[in-house]
Amino acid sequence: MLDSLPVALEHVETYQQARTIFQQSDYDVVLTEASLPDANWLDVLHLAREAPGAPQVVVTDAHADARFWAEALNLGAYDLLSQPFYAPEVRRILSNACSRPEYERCRAVV
Repeated sequence: MLDSLPVALEHVETYQQARTIFQQSDYDVVLTEASLPDANWLDVLHLAREAPGAPQVVVTDAHADARFWAEALNLGAYDLLSQPFYAPEVRRILSNACSRPEYERCRAVV
């Protein structure tokens, strides 16, 4: 679904892996599940705020509702994607998150 986007993707499975790669390189966007094996989306949001370039954070959740969407946006997430994913919506949100003028090529952590 993400192949059509001009985004270089880096896949990690845990918060600790994300911490490690943020120390090695800069990213523009983070796509995170609400619950990770070793953290949650708020931990990822705080990690992204501390990272160089302050990447945009898009949260995903199988139980996303309007209340969670409002909470995520109010706390600083770029957007919320509900699961199961609708491919055009995922592409639209990630394309918009990658559209800052300073981005030559978007790099995302998924």
